[in-house]
Amino acid sequence: MSSTLRFLMCPPTYYEVDYVINPWMEGNIHKSSRDRAQQQWQKLYEMIHARATVELIEPQPGWPDMVFTANAGLVLGDRVVLSRFYHPERQGEEPYFKGWFESQGYQVFELPKQVPFEGAGDALLDREGRWLWAGYGFRSELDSHAYLAKWLDIEVLSLRLMDERFYHLDTCFCPLTDGYLLYYPPAFDAYSNRLIELRVPADKRIAVKETDAVNFACNAVNIDRTVILNCASQELKSALAQVGFEVVETPLTEFLKAGGAAKCLTLRVTEPVREELHAPVTLPNRVVHLEGHLLDSGLMNRVLDTIVENGGSFQVLQFNLGEQRQSPSQADIRVMAPDAEVMEAIMAQLITLGAILPPSEVCDATLETVTQAGVAPDDFYVTTIYPTEVRVAGEWVRVQNQRMDGAIVVRSTPEGTVAECRILRDLQVGDRVVVGVEGIRTIRKTESQRNNQEFTFMGSGVSSERRVELVVEQIAWELRRIRDQGGKAIVVAGPVVIHTGGGEHLAKLIREGYVQGLLGGNAIAVHDMEQAIMGTSLGVDMKRGVPVRGGHRHHLKVINTIRRCGSIANAVAQGILTSGVMYECVKNNVPFVLAGSIRDDGPLPDTLMDLMVAQREYARLIRGANMILMLASMLHSIGVGNMTPAGVKLVCVDINPAVVTKLADRGSVESVGVVTDVGLFLSLMVQQLERLNRPYTLA
Repeated sequence: MSSTLRFLMCPPTYYEVDYVINPWMEGNIHKSSRDRAQQQWQKLYEMIHARATVELIEPQPGWPDMVFTANAGLVLGDRVVLSRFYHPERQGEEPYFKGWFESQGYQVFELPKQVPFEGAGDALLDREGRWLWAGYGFRSELDSHAYLAKWLDIEVLSLRLMDERFYHLDTCFCPLTDGYLLYYPPAFDAYSNRLIELRVPADKRIAVKETDAVNFACNAVNIDRTVILNCASQELKSALAQVGFEVVETPLTEFLKAGGAAKCLTLRVTEPVREELHAPVTLPNRVVHLEGHLLDSGLMNRVLDTIVENGGSFQVLQFNLGEQRQSPSQADIRVMAPDAEVMEAIMAQLITLGAILPPSEVCDATLETVTQAGVAPDDFYVTTIYPTEVRVAGEWVRVQNQRMDGAIVVRSTPEGTVAECRILRDLQVGDRVVVGVEGIRTIRKTESQRNNQEFTFMGSGVSSERRVELVVEQIAWELRRIRDQGGKAIVVAGPVVIHTGGGEHLAKLIREGYVQGLLGGNAIAVHDMEQAIMGTSLGVDMKRGVPVRGGHRHHLKVINTIRRCGSIANAVAQGILTSGVMYECVKNNVPFVLAGSIRDDGPLPDTLMDLMVAQREYARLIRGANMILMLASMLHSIGVGNMTPAGVKLVCVDINPAVVTKLADRGSVESVGVVTDVGLFLSLMVQQLERLNRPYTLA
């Protein structure tokens, strides 16, 4: 027996599964055997007592989980951080554990009541004493890690737990003598696994499989070269034996019913301090400010979810709820993250959601110079569809040409500082690009701030169950308003528009001035002109709905005809093309851009086969658009969506709900998806516009 090594245990006098606070307890209420639990606990006690000193704390009636002493607190040297239990079912244990520690002469630190931390169940010292592994996600909050680093003066490595079965760190993670580690990687997020791999060499990492993990093989007591646990597979025992560990198995099945095993039933209370090691800087934390209709827009929930889902934690410092429906709310939130990399990722997303830094923390954006054409500096800020401002020399500058997935270039002109979005390939050597997330803010309108003059579409989203006629009615009103006010409506269309009989309706919209630009690929133009010239679309007679003999050649004959003319406009001028969508574009001076692809036949002489040129022309045509109708063309529509700033009204129409959701779900409150046949949609649109244009008469 080693007299220098001490453990704290608690007899299972009152142990029973009385409630459910973890998945293991479900279905096990009042199904545990106290006698069998006593026998299993006694065997574990004897095994540990043979190798170390065991202290006992008096069990208390009404607190059945007190047997799990690992959760009493975290000990290092003569200091202990007392647990703050997450669930009320265990909070009554705290004063008993506090009394024991004080009676033993420990300096006791107590966390604020609103900061859950469950002791050595969620905080495990590296057996070399180099750092503290600390878990969070289910029963302990990330906020507690800063206190641990400060009070214990040790580096804290934060690990985020992702599997609710492994709700405490010690259920899936066990540091061993000489720097070895026994753990279950799927219990952690990608960041945590990367951190583990950075700190523990591959030859010292022993990853267990799920069969061992669910038997709590990682919930082990390590004393020198002995590992005491519930049970282990032969494969795991062999792996441990190869690196010099003896595995001692002792059944603890009664305690598994409550979600615990060997490690949970013990607390190591002799943890030596390495005086030469000290805690580095505390965990990164930032304060962000939110303002707007935070509750009814759902923004508050999205912000808090974003923080947690990306591995951070939060504390709401202040929340002022608007007194009236039209009154904005305000909130200040402290954001904590395990390291600077995670913090920057969280902050980038919060800025996208409209969060800003308090005035006292605002600083200028960081700029770095491009040294290789078409390549941005590392960590460049990636733009979104939302209006953005960057702070330069103490002033906020609005970013021009806003679009998604670009970089922000800042340059000086005689008129002042200019900031603009650039896609990567357009970056030039010497350009100054914004990096990081400092000095950036986005401007977003929340749903509740929209007034009746704005484009609500009965709320944004996918209209699959609403009556399509009602949605079309609102779109028709908006299209007419845009036309009458000299605005700009752009149509992105795929060949399905022609195949479903929508070509004649789209042509009428162009002819009557409702469309100011057409975007598509080679196919929409080919099949439109095939119908106009040959009466078929993909070789199918559109009036009779039957294939025409030899019709599969029609589209190539049309392509050949247009190529002979030199352009679509020339075909119109020569009287060869006399109707259809492309005809109306030419006759009514409506510009169009056709972007080619690898599958195109021909292609048409007007089709841009240089992808970069086509992208530039798309971006040029949509500039200043008020509305974009995306009609059954997923790839072209996605491309357009990526280069369209927030504030442009988007209508996404497709018979496939997955396509509609993909196009409509861009975070904009001014977009709607309509699940319907695009030909039917266009037909209803024309009918509705005709009704709107009829003179009003009294009955």
